[in-house]
Amino acid sequence: MNQTMLHPKILECTLRDGSYVINFRFTARQTRALAQALDQAGFPLIEVGHGVGLGASEAGKGLAAARDEEYMAAAAEGVVSQRWGMFCIPGIARLDHLRMAADHGMDFIRVGTNINEVESSRPFIEKAREQGMYVCANFMKSYARSPEEFAARARQSHAYGANLVYLVDSAGGMMPQELRQYILAVRRELPELPLGFHGHDNLGMGIANTLTALELGVELVDASLQGFGRGGGNACTEQLLCAMLRSGFPIGQDPLEVMEIGRKFIQPLIESRGIHSLNVVSGLALFHSSYMPVIEEYAMRHAVDPHRLIMAVCAVNKTDAPRELVEAEAIKLAADQTLTEWHTFGHHYHGREQE
Repeated sequence: MNQTMLHPKILECTLRDGSYVINFRFTARQTRALAQALDQAGFPLIEVGHGVGLGASEAGKGLAAARDEEYMAAAAEGVVSQRWGMFCIPGIARLDHLRMAADHGMDFIRVGTNINEVESSRPFIEKAREQGMYVCANFMKSYARSPEEFAARARQSHAYGANLVYLVDSAGGMMPQELRQYILAVRRELPELPLGFHGHDNLGMGIANTLTALELGVELVDASLQGFGRGGGNACTEQLLCAMLRSGFPIGQDPLEVMEIGRKFIQPLIESRGIHSLNVVSGLALFHSSYMPVIEEYAMRHAVDPHRLIMAVCAVNKTDAPRELVEAEAIKLAADQTLTEWHTFGHHYHGREQE
């Protein structure tokens, strides 16, 4: 793949991020068919595979409907005019996964690390570059560090060989003015470094944030059909294309054709309707939904509100949700809850005495 990229471009991630919604059950046949439709619609970059990335099924992160190599073969068959790629998280993915991907002709890789763990990406960035791939460094939970720290980590990834660095709103809670601070911090530090933006929609800001990124010259933005994605979902591809047109950005796809693709392939998979309050609170607190199971476990064990538990945990740690922290905060909430109940009981009791 040519190591330069025209801008702005949309990376269509339905087949990767959207797999979270259906418990990673996209089959190889579905991957081939949808990848082919997205290819023909003119999306330059199409991401496929397990939501957690290469090696995730083997690592016990949720068993996908197909093996990594089956997703690779399906994408290679379906994408003939555009480019396809996958996601990987060091420690879940292995370097030999990159060699296998190269054998299938994969064009790009996105190496995802928490922003405070960038060092672990180096061997994967270097190996992918050796294999001729375009390499994106994804800084998951970018908001957990200041704009200046983000810029410093971007310089670090660029030194490792990353072609592009992603600002990632993993919790879907960032505001446009915050994005601006992060993007401008990188532009001051490394004006020549291409940037990407991956946003979630927990607070309904997915499209607004993506447009803000585009207005600031970000070269690559992510979207998924029907907003199909983890937690509160992603920026919706159909809406984004229309918003880009209304804002004067050139696009390479027919929005009506893309709407039909979304209706055909994704709408039948959508079971849940309405806004889920836990997703909204996750955006408010900047909580990554991958930790929701541990929240639900301790909320149930200690009979506390999971919404309040998310808020309490994120007041201490926005990057991770260690079990010991979650349980400690659940115990505190339970104690506060009991104290409130006793105060309420005492108020009513004394009130009755005086009657």
